[in-house]
Amino acid sequence: MRFFRGRKQRLREIGESEAYGRTYGGRTGDVRAVKLPPRPPRFDPKVSGESLREAFARRLDEREQER
Repeated sequence: MRFFRGRKQRLREIGESEAYGRTYGGRTGDVRAVKLPPRPPRFDPKVSGESLREAFARRLDEREQER
């Protein structure tokens, strides 16, 4: 046995702004945005970015010399 609900009949059409207000609600003072300080790094890197770049450049130079 199946039961189907019929559509609710509205007494009047609602506008877009009223529909938005019913869906998301109005703005309240319950929530506020706060700025958080940056997170500290999880670990200290063992190499710097510059030393990593230099090592990569050396490996590229060695690769070109082999050809």
